[in-house]
Amino acid sequence: MSLYLPPRLLALSPGDLAPGEGFALRAADLLDRVRAARRVGLRGVLLREPQLPDGAFTGLAVSLKAILDEGWLGLHDRPHLVAGVGAQGVHLGFRSLTALEARRCVGPEVAIGVSTHAGDSPGLWEGADYLFHGPVYAPLSKPAHLAPIGLGGLREFVEPLGLPVWGLGGMTPELAPAVIAAGAAGVACLGGLLSGADPAEAYARFAEGVVL
Repeated sequence: MSLYLPPRLLALSPGDLAPGEGFALRAADLLDRVRAARRVGLRGVLLREPQLPDGAFTGLAVSLKAILDEGWLGLHDRPHLVAGVGAQGVHLGFRSLTALEARRCVGPEVAIGVSTHAGDSPGLWEGADYLFHGPVYAPLSKPAHLAPIGLGGLREFVEPLGLPVWGLGGMTPELAPAVIAAGAAGVACLGGLLSGADPAEAYARFAEGVVL
């Protein structure tokens, strides 16, 4: 089995794309942002767009795959689309299939990730290859529905686990190095990377403090 896990700095798509008027422009803007960050070193994107139907989602994923080239592309909650897109990973939320169920869809060489939060049972991530855990800090892009766990909560989760964990929630270039120092394998960035005025500059600032 040969798994290709996400890179240490993983960009998440904004999650608010919807079909209809304005979709084409917003999708093109996302692709431009990924392209700009890719030029300065971005290696991975998780496409998380729950409002898009499979057709639009697949088209966007194929375009991202072309931009990333040999980089890592993950699909959120769409294991049935992984093979057709050629994605390297699928990420599962609380409404998704279990990791064991998803494995039957995607085969042995696709990395399966699961989102976790404080107090979750280990049974939630049985069969997963990597995890997201958080929110470590208060999210930048949306209201916090869960209290931030802080670096102590992240460290407490990571130390006995035996699986690579990406810290999620409120990631900025200034805060990300401490998340790695707390034991995380990487950081997953939503608002702090692709949604700003200059994704290339944001990536460069993250890369200064996170050994990629």
